[in-house]
Amino acid sequence: MALDVDSRDLRMRQAKGAQFLKIPPALQELIDDGIIDAVGRQLKSGKEASVYVVHIGGERRCAKVYKDMRQRSFQQRAQYQEGRKARGSREQRAMNKSGSEFGRRAAEEQWKSTEADSLYLLHKAGLRVPKPFGFYSGVLVMEMLTDASGDSAPRLADVEPSPEQAKIWHSFLVEQVKLMLCQGLIHGDLSEYNVLVDTGGPVIIDLPQVVNAAGNNSALEMLKRDVGNLNRCLGAFVPELLNLQHAEEMWALFEQSKLQADSILTGKHFVKRARVDVAAVMDAIVDAKQVALIRQQGREEAEQG
Repeated sequence: MALDVDSRDLRMRQAKGAQFLKIPPALQELIDDGIIDAVGRQLKSGKEASVYVVHIGGERRCAKVYKDMRQRSFQQRAQYQEGRKARGSREQRAMNKSGSEFGRRAAEEQWKSTEADSLYLLHKAGLRVPKPFGFYSGVLVMEMLTDASGDSAPRLADVEPSPEQAKIWHSFLVEQVKLMLCQGLIHGDLSEYNVLVDTGGPVIIDLPQVVNAAGNNSALEMLKRDVGNLNRCLGAFVPELLNLQHAEEMWALFEQSKLQADSILTGKHFVKRARVDVAAVMDAIVDAKQVALIRQQGREEAEQG
């Protein structure tokens, strides 16, 4: 949404309100470099990042400032990072070595840049994610999502849809998960707290922990958790959504390289059980008994001799 003030006015207003908003050094650098004009207000603050409203060329955008996470346990993120590849072979070798300071820095930078890389990929593929505008030294600048009044869009957790709306949103979000998996990615932390609802409907946000579907041993469990959270959240308004099995269904197609953007999902998944050859099993039991009998006879003969 365009503003009716110029960048000079924004800077003056920001200076007057400086005692109320402490501008992070990373954002101050972007102001000094002319990348952003001013910082408005803080939208949210979490353990991993803080999000601010920023003004660029008369428009409002969001700036996500990632925090230094070296004080936190890397084990907490190891499950998500499995299967990821660094941009350079030197960084990849360093990340593979535990205890290396360069390796820890490389892993930290990869963690921070993963969301930007994923947003560019998914936005280009047509998914409803915030449009990225650039990643600058630990700061991700992206589209600001708003409601009909121009205020920041609410989280799905803070919205109470009608049963019909809940069914529409559930179907849409499951399709988004499917399209993400078609790109080889799993959100890994999808819930009603990582989905915003703007004027166009649900938008998936927060992807620093995005998972490499083909290279992570926990990929299926994370996919089931993501879809399960959607079932639980929107199933509160439409109970029939609670028992749908879209995760298992799309994963079976993915494993067979059959998952496509136009694949139709039913929410039903049937596991094919292999037919048991009873005769073969009985023959194996008889053979095992005969071998055991021969061995027993051999031991008895040895004791008598």
